[in-house]
Amino acid sequence: MPYEDLRHFIEDLEEHNLFRWVDAEVEKDWEISAVTRTYFRRVPKEVRGALGYRNIKGYPGQRLVVGTVGGGVKVYNKALGIEGGFDAVNEKWREALTNPIPGKRTNGKAPCQEVVLSGEEADLNRFPIPTWTPEKDPGPFLTSACLVTKERDTGILNVGRKTGVLWDLPSQHGAVHFAKYEEAGEPMPMAVVLGVEPTILMGAVAKAPMGYDEFAVAGGLRGAPVDLVKCKTIDLDVPARAEIVLEGHVPPNIREREGPFGEYTGYMGGPYEMVVFEIDCITHRADALNQAFFSQMPPSESSLIRAIPEEAHIYKHLAQDLRIPGIVDVHLPEAGGSYSICWVRMKQSYPGQAQQVLSAAWTHHPAFAKWIVVTDEDVDIRDPFQREWALAWRVQPHRDMFTIPNTAPVLLDPSAGHHGEDLWEKRSSKMLIDATKPWLDFPDVSLPPQKFLDRAADQWDKYGLTDG
Repeated sequence: MPYEDLRHFIEDLEEHNLFRWVDAEVEKDWEISAVTRTYFRRVPKEVRGALGYRNIKGYPGQRLVVGTVGGGVKVYNKALGIEGGFDAVNEKWREALTNPIPGKRTNGKAPCQEVVLSGEEADLNRFPIPTWTPEKDPGPFLTSACLVTKERDTGILNVGRKTGVLWDLPSQHGAVHFAKYEEAGEPMPMAVVLGVEPTILMGAVAKAPMGYDEFAVAGGLRGAPVDLVKCKTIDLDVPARAEIVLEGHVPPNIREREGPFGEYTGYMGGPYEMVVFEIDCITHRADALNQAFFSQMPPSESSLIRAIPEEAHIYKHLAQDLRIPGIVDVHLPEAGGSYSICWVRMKQSYPGQAQQVLSAAWTHHPAFAKWIVVTDEDVDIRDPFQREWALAWRVQPHRDMFTIPNTAPVLLDPSAGHHGEDLWEKRSSKMLIDATKPWLDFPDVSLPPQKFLDRAADQWDKYGLTDG
């Protein structure tokens, strides 16, 4: 049964010991970030849960939650209603993208519109929005905002997530939408949605193909349509059970300084000259629950929430869309923000197959990955030691490494250009590495046969050794 809203999901996380409230008073402009960072560093992602702050100095009665989508692997899997594992995630996303379920508009009173603020009352300062990189960010940033836009010509909805209005062409479909409005000299209506159940944020973060309605993708993930309501001041639909909705527009031909901001790369990004979102109206629940993504230096919520679906999407792209045989696994290490480095594990069946996979992997998305490595099925690409072993002994740089120059960069890659350069004008390159065994006699791996290793593991207690 799908979760009704964010509150329903948090209740379930609490029941399964995957959510903890911090009751101590905290400062929003340094303490929330510092406490969350320490928690993410100390608790492994395999057992980590989500956090909530309900005693925020200067904001009596207001609450903020983080990690409610990608706080840990179990949180993400619970949101999808699966037991976990690459195959289960892949199948869930394949089903959602193949059979999306469009949202359903409700004409009744929506919880997200219990309070309506306009004019000077439409002030974001009434909410506890944290500063995430203290003394480096210029101020508070929204990090879990779903940006709802509509394609000017077709009316197809898009739901995206970015801090402020940091857009990248062609990565964010909202930027593609805005380009057409700006070309026509028209303001683009936009709604910013805060505090939604997890599949909506998953759909917003995922790199679904252009033309997909991400509310329909969320419907496919949750197995039921998302209840939508029309905004009060613009012709856009938003989740009816959201916590907060900002209604407004993006005017054409106006750019203002955005950033700097601590980004998912682990570096400060910007400042950049970016478009401006002008708020005309705010609607929210009477006791609105604030939701945020925890990003900045990986590991973080943003790197985990990106890794899990992107691995499934790339697998689908290679194995199902392009029908390349032998694809076993895809892995995006969090150190690369789960986007800059891609490993593919495969079983070779014909000469040139590795080069085919290398060439095909980055076509998943034009700005995807700077390093792409393909290796054999006997290498566990999720084990850093085995990845390094494959690079050390299966690669000859002059023969197995290929560079593609002048490509779209990974968004916010600090090595792709000079500080302050126009974000959309940057260019990068890609390194493709064939770490598979060559098509010639290759020596056997110097390990005991697996049957002996399995036998030793089965009778481990008799040796009097401990795993520590």
